[in-house]
Amino acid sequence: MNAITTIKSIFYFVLAGLFEIGGGYLVWLWLREGKSLWYGLTGALVLVLYGVVPTLQPAHFGRVYATYGGVFIALSILWGWKVDKIAPDKFDTIGGLVALVGVGIIMYWPRGQ
Repeated sequence: MNAITTIKSIFYFVLAGLFEIGGGYLVWLWLREGKSLWYGLTGALVLVLYGVVPTLQPAHFGRVYATYGGVFIALSILWGWKVDKIAPDKFDTIGGLVALVGVGIIMYWPRGQ
């Protein structure tokens, strides 16, 4: 995988993660915090976009979704910190870093063709 493809791939993982977490958060606000139905509908639309973005990845479904799991872990920790104002502790940080190491190995480790 060349550098441009890798950068695009990372961008797509982050974008998909923001769509999934953001869409889920909007649905959460609608159902758990009594926000307007529009939060739920907007969240549902954002979640549909989340389903589309991973198809732009340059690998097969299983590898993309396994890798996305690690990205989701790290982004969820950051979301909780920045949006919910709950700072990660050292175990959150270590776990997030371990997940990202897994991402690097699964998605970006050079393989023979």
